[in-house]
Parts: sequence; structure tokens; C-alpha cells
Amino acid sequence: MGCTKFGDHWDKSADDLVIDAVKELSESSGVLASNVDAFWLGTAVTGQSGLVLSKPLKLLNKPVTRVENMCATGSEAVRNACYAVASGAYDLVMAVGVEKLKDSNMTGLVVPSSPTDGTSVDLTAPAMFSFLVPAYMKKFGVSSEEMRSALSHIASKNHSNGAKNIRAHFQREVSAETISKSPRIAGDLNVFDCSGISDGAAAALICRAEDAHKYTDKPMYVRALSLAVGTGTGSFDPDYDYTTFPEVVSCAKVAYEQARITDPATQISMAEVHDCFTPTELVLMEDLGFSERGSGWRDVLSGRFDSDGQLPVNPDGGLKSFGHPIGASGLRMLFEMWLQFRGEAGARQILNPKFGLTHNLGGQPGEVVSFISLVSNDPE
Repeated sequence: MGCTKFGDHWDKSADDLVIDAVKELSESSGVLASNVDAFWLGTAVTGQSGLVLSKPLKLLNKPVTRVENMCATGSEAVRNACYAVASGAYDLVMAVGVEKLKDSNMTGLVVPSSPTDGTSVDLTAPAMFSFLVPAYMKKFGVSSEEMRSALSHIASKNHSNGAKNIRAHFQREVSAETISKSPRIAGDLNVFDCSGISDGAAAALICRAEDAHKYTDKPMYVRALSLAVGTGTGSFDPDYDYTTFPEVVSCAKVAYEQARITDPATQISMAEVHDCFTPTELVLMEDLGFSERGSGWRDVLSGRFDSDGQLPVNPDGGLKSFGHPIGASGLRMLFEMWLQFRGEAGARQILNPKFGLTHNLGGQPGEVVSFISLVSNDPE
């Protein structure tokens, strides 16, 4: 694998970022891009068609497929690349994710509305996800002070993890007290509750399990790939209460069945989840089965998901601290798993990890796509 630093790359183009990520991949595997059978490119807004990848890598008449699935775009590239190998169509493929956002005209992450509902988006992404906070407090009897403490702990945890990561966009610790006092921007969400906008790229080389040791002495094995896309009717559904993402629950069920996981709270060693906003991470702890319903906030405050806790979540800093170049984020999560299984995560290293989970979520509450992978250093 390969991954660039995420951040404000004013001095680099998307081409530069792709080249940097693939160069690192080649150095770690000994495989040049010219020797790869096929490519899958994930990018949401940086360009169209496979030419976005073939031009900087100077690929001569190779099959390159560009995919997009909102914030799950990078993961979608991995999913399709894995299926291509599993089908027997190719022996060796590459998944690459890239996004160049800082010098675009974007002032926030893309949140497209359904193209056929006759309305336009009039809410920002922070506003949409801010609905989770009062809904959760009301349903589970959590006070505003308790909720604020839990959300600030999530942000502080992820900033602390990112401070140990030389590739992260934001590399400094921020106290929970500072986070709690920062300016509000939407509902109960403040500046530190929201992930940033970044540039970056990441890449993965994918082959059959039996061929993995041709390229590395420490391969990472894909044990599950799951994607769930909802109907987009949550905001009109009287039964939807903004305290869960049903698509994530369904997605997790399929992933756990594929990997034969029966108790994710104890069997998962570490997780990279889509913390676009702090309440998103809180709700995901329950949707993924890491916490009981209504008790996720307590587990957060107890330190269960801290880097030295029972189930470290976002050990690389997450979207909050590592950054979120849309097309690269899913691959960045897998890159952290790859480092952890190889024992190369430095100060973030988790002791003897067995199973890693990555999760992407795109859209808004009531209208999302959800991706989950389970990876391991054990093929079975």
C-alpha cells in the first residue's frame, strides 16, 4: 500500500498525489504500475474517467475504471478491485483513491440531494448531522452536559491520535475543555465536532491470498466486504428517529456473517470509522455493535475506544484529524490497518491486532450509503 500525507497541498496537483501514493506502493511491493493487470480509481469531484489515473501514471492501454459513491468512493474502488481478482478476471490489480479539494471552489463536503425529489438542498452537512444530537439525548435520557462531554471526548481522542501520525492533516492535541468551548456552527455542533477538507491519495495492490507472499512477507487479508445503500426515505419516514443509520446496521450484519464474527465488541481489535462529525462516531459505536443501544456515550467517556482502550477507534486520527479527501479516505483507513498488522504504526501501534474494521458512510441521516470491510493478518 501507499498513502500520502493529507492536508493543504497547495504545491501539489492531483497528478502529483497519485504518483506519490503509487510510488510508495511500488516501493513496498516491488511492483511497478506497468505490471498491474487493471486499475480502479476512486474520486468524487477531482475528475472524470480512468484518464485521471492513466495520464499521471503513463499507463498504456490498461483497463482503468473510475468509481464514485459519495464518501465511500475510495472503499468502492477497493471493493470492485477485490471482486475482479476473486472472479478470476485478473491476477494483480490496483485500487487508487485521490481528491484535490483545497484549491477547488468547495467550502464544504459534497452532499447531493436525490435528483428526482423536486427539492434542492438547503442544509449544510453539519446541520444535517446535528439532528443526531437532540434525538439521541431525548431517546436515551442523556443530559446536554453528558452529551457535550462525550462528543468532546471523541474529538479530543481523535486529535490525540492524529498528533502521533506524520501523515495526518491536523497533528496537535486539543483538550476536551477547549473543544467544548469552541464556537458553534450548526445546532449543538461546534468547529471541533466537524472533520476538515483535505487533499490526499492512497493506493492498494490486490491479489489472490495464495499469491500474496510473492509481494510481501506480511500480507493483509480481506475477510469481508459489505455495501448497503438505503432508499433515501428516512426524512419522510415517521419511524426514523435520527439515533441510528439503518443502512449501517444492515451493512454490518452482512460483513460479520462473511467474516464469521459473532461478537464484534470483543472480536474486533481496532476500527477506522467515518467520523465526519462527532455524533456520527457515537451513533456508529452502537450501529456496529461495539456498544449497547443508549450506552455508547458511557463507553466513550470510559475510554473504551481510546488508543489504549479495549477497542481502539480511529487510531490514525480519523476523518477528524487525518482529514477527508473524499476519494482517498476509504483507502486511508485500510492503510492504517495495513500498518498496524505489519507492526509499523509507531506510537499508535496496537498490541497483537487480529481483526480490523473499516467503515465509510456517505450522504445524510436517513439517506446514506454504508461500506464495511473486515481485514486480518490471518487468511482464515
